[in-house]
Amino acid sequence: MWLWMSVCSAMLLGVYDVVKKQSLKRNSVLHVLLGATALTALFLCPFLKAGTLQDHLALIFKAVLVTASWISGLLGMKYLPLTTASTIKASRPVFVVAFSIILFGERLNAWQWAGVLLVIAALYLLSVSSRKEGIRFNSSKGVACMAVSVFAGAASALYDKHILGYMEPLFVQSWANFYITVLLALCVLVKALKDGPEKRERFNWDWRLLLIAVLITASDALYFFSLKDEGAMLSVISMLRRCSVVITFVLGAILFKEKRIRDKAVDLAVLLAGLIILLFGSAK
Repeated sequence: MWLWMSVCSAMLLGVYDVVKKQSLKRNSVLHVLLGATALTALFLCPFLKAGTLQDHLALIFKAVLVTASWISGLLGMKYLPLTTASTIKASRPVFVVAFSIILFGERLNAWQWAGVLLVIAALYLLSVSSRKEGIRFNSSKGVACMAVSVFAGAASALYDKHILGYMEPLFVQSWANFYITVLLALCVLVKALKDGPEKRERFNWDWRLLLIAVLITASDALYFFSLKDEGAMLSVISMLRRCSVVITFVLGAILFKEKRIRDKAVDLAVLLAGLIILLFGSAK
């Protein structure tokens, strides 16, 4: 069951990324994140329950990781073509595996190593393809933002596995979204005070914010419940969720008419092959 929940979560996540990219046409990065997350927190209000101080401190730390990942990730999407940003984002499972080795002493088998090497090769090929669009991986602001997003997201995934060992999924999801909303509101306030009245960015209501909130609420709920399953494997779930890049890539190519699609499609195919081999090796 946890495998199917992960697949459904991935599909929703792919559409979520596309709608987020579109919403940047009307609002700034922080306004999009704050508006959508506030709506998500509102949806999850019925599940807010009392917890220990230790629980809330743990969830505040998770909120910091998620906020850092979301802000940097959406900035990356703003500066980069969606097909490039989504392919970089799909590399996150490799770092989850790497951190699992470092933190938990896990060992990779031959299949898993083959998958990791293929993903690394795909990222190199993507850097070559992106260079043709004037994007240089060693100096691009968008690539740097996506790198921060990937590492913060990987850390959050590892932390999720830890805290769900003693917390309920809806408790984690509801309170985490509440704290993320608070952090984003503080970020918006600080930026507004820094910019002053003349340069202050205005918030424009966009129906897509509601759609973003619905998509991420459903996707995260499926993710947390799948991760809570006794037989669930974090590395496999993380890889399955990243397969959302297929939906993001296809819709991004159609809606935004981005360039170098054939080159990037080859890069994506290599990356997905790496993820599939990594999945196969993890299931053995």
